[in-house]
Amino acid sequence: MHGPNLVSWLLAVLGAASGGYCLSRLRRTPCAPARGRAAPAGPRLRTHESDLAEGLMGCGMAAMAVTGTAVPGEVWAWVYGPPAVLLLLAAVRRPARRAHRLHHAVGALAMTYMALVMAAAPGHAGHHAAPGWPALTGVLLLYFGGYALWSGSRLLSGPGGAVPAVSAGLPRACRLSVVIGMFAMLLTM
Repeated sequence: MHGPNLVSWLLAVLGAASGGYCLSRLRRTPCAPARGRAAPAGPRLRTHESDLAEGLMGCGMAAMAVTGTAVPGEVWAWVYGPPAVLLLLAAVRRPARRAHRLHHAVGALAMTYMALVMAAAPGHAGHHAAPGWPALTGVLLLYFGGYALWSGSRLLSGPGGAVPAVSAGLPRACRLSVVIGMFAMLLTM
């Protein structure tokens, strides 16, 4: 990342905490059915897909924030490119939860974009020209900023205007922190 070291470390902590929480949720609700039980229900399987995608994003943001350009951008492109393609294909083939899969695909594509831009301009901190494509960076900033506002408003108000319970709001807060981290990473480019 091209921002101050404090911002990089704060993003690393935020990403690692969010990613770790999402990955720990995978462990608590196993995908494989226990002996003598039916296969996991649809909502549980969707939760696993979401937790896996958000865990990958959070941990990847933490690693990118700390390592900066020490890891080549091509490596990060291979980490985030295939999941983006798989999520796009899943969104096209299965209309259920299409918007959610598209959101994760946009996130994976944004991570790939940021990694390649960081690799192409390692000495950006002293330059005045923005690396990458400013229009694409602006569109991604608008998307993630808007998503953060929408997601935050949903987190604050549950059904009927009630504040959601902590256990129900924690996964949403995790998703929100990943989106805020993505917005901050794009902002520091």
